[in-house]
Amino acid sequence: MSFVADLRVVLQGRDFRRLFGTRLVSQFSDGIFQFGVAGFAFFSPENQTTALEVAAGLAVLLLPYSVLGPFVGVFIDRWSRRQILVVAPVVRAVLLLVAAGLVAADAPDPAFYAAALGVLGVNRFFLAALGASLPHVVPKERLMAANAVTPTSGTVITFVGAGVGFLLREVLGGDDLGVALLLTTSAVVFALSALVARTMDRQLLGPWYDPERQQARQAVRHVVVGLVEGAKHLARHRVAASTMGAMAAHRFFYGIATALGIILYRYYFTDGDTEAALRGLSLVVATSGVGYFMAVIITPYATQRFKIETWVPIALTAAGVLTAVLALPFQEWGLPATGFVLGVAGQSVKICADTTIQRDVEEIYLGRAFSIYDMLFNGMYVLAAALSAVILPADGKSYLAVMIAVIGYPAAGLAYRVITRQGRSTAPTPATPR
Repeated sequence: MSFVADLRVVLQGRDFRRLFGTRLVSQFSDGIFQFGVAGFAFFSPENQTTALEVAAGLAVLLLPYSVLGPFVGVFIDRWSRRQILVVAPVVRAVLLLVAAGLVAADAPDPAFYAAALGVLGVNRFFLAALGASLPHVVPKERLMAANAVTPTSGTVITFVGAGVGFLLREVLGGDDLGVALLLTTSAVVFALSALVARTMDRQLLGPWYDPERQQARQAVRHVVVGLVEGAKHLARHRVAASTMGAMAAHRFFYGIATALGIILYRYYFTDGDTEAALRGLSLVVATSGVGYFMAVIITPYATQRFKIETWVPIALTAAGVLTAVLALPFQEWGLPATGFVLGVAGQSVKICADTTIQRDVEEIYLGRAFSIYDMLFNGMYVLAAALSAVILPADGKSYLAVMIAVIGYPAAGLAYRVITRQGRSTAPTPATPR
């Protein structure tokens, strides 16, 4: 089924519409917040942003997802999910107001980042509760359609929120007061998602009482053991593990491209004009968003024409070749085009990774497999930013950084092809975004 057809089907359920509305409102707010943090961290006129500061900023944005990810399921399976969806937005809104106050008061940056980490930590619980709640609001026969449309819609609305954040910054200004007002707006919008969640019955989303379930303290102690068991299980499923590895490789090269783009716009293309730099990078974000959406349309058809094991190396190799053509000239027009290409390729690989994990991994290991997936997804991005802090010059113009991606993407595609050929063959399977 197409994206529009899937969406039309699942929107027929009243409870799904309410959960879906909660997601859209919250992720719209998240887009505003992420734009506000990025603008403050990387494009503040008062700060001389370096590659090291970019790495630190990206770590703040992403590490909570990597560190907390494996543990949140312990609590999501024990606390009322509906109450999490009601309480978490309020807590996050309060933390956002604290962050806004710190910016307005010109507090030291570490204090702001601590508040931002709190916001993102709460958001990790919120998003996990949304995912775990989905099977409770759609019939089993519609669960695949719901899994197809909800993350895609959330990603698109996050890009929309970032666009609104850009427009608000144009109106409110990019100084500390403008950033504080942007964060306050995000807080108010996010709090509205609690009102949407309150329209659902308290018992609707589970979890159901289970007298044999481990206590939370015991379950937390077993998380690390469970991750090791999940990794061993993945190692026995070569295609799923390799596709996850391909996704991790993309995130590493994409992280280098992100850090490179931020520094190039900050200094090389705009000669220190922070507002022009932010507008340029916003265009790259927009074209990447278009690429993400195009991948949702292209990938199901591509994986009907080819096997997943063939489409993934095609996407990776194309990303490397086109990055060479578009980025190596170091012209400003090349970065939005590169953003589009990497958006298409990266989301294609992610959709294939989601599909192979859901298809090949046994149900009892799925949660642990996706925990490892999340850790790789965000951890590789942060690792790439850390490498960028070492290799990028002050103005960002680094042939080495571009060549790492240009060579790395096809190399990852070749390694993926070799490894999966040694594994079992699978029939062509239409890939569906999770």
